[in-house]
Amino acid sequence: MRYVQGGGLTAERRQFRERIRCEAGERFTRGERTAVIARDLRVRERSVERWRRAWWEGGMDALATAGPPKLPKLSDDQFAELEEELALGSAEHDWEDLRWTLARIRVLIAFRFRIGCSMAAVWRLLHRHG
Repeated sequence: MRYVQGGGLTAERRQFRERIRCEAGERFTRGERTAVIARDLRVRERSVERWRRAWWEGGMDALATAGPPKLPKLSDDQFAELEEELALGSAEHDWEDLRWTLARIRVLIAFRFRIGCSMAAVWRLLHRHG
């Protein structure tokens, strides 16, 4: 699955792509043509051109993975704390009814962890953790 649990490539997939870029980098040093590299690695020529430009400007280090595009707002430990707070119920947090809404969870995150986030980010966080 490309976007596991709602966000980005898996670490294994990022490493796989990095290996392909590094293999292309080794072939750049041998002076191979872009079209040949693209055909052999089964990628688009445009990608190989972009990698070649990065390699020319920054060497092999420029072809390394940059990591996930965006880290989650809450760490696993913080999410565990959030789960405990949610288990207490919304009445424990001075709301009259017993429903947890995205807006209320957003307020709880802001109060408890001093982290501001949108309701969409709260939804993604909850979805990511099942």
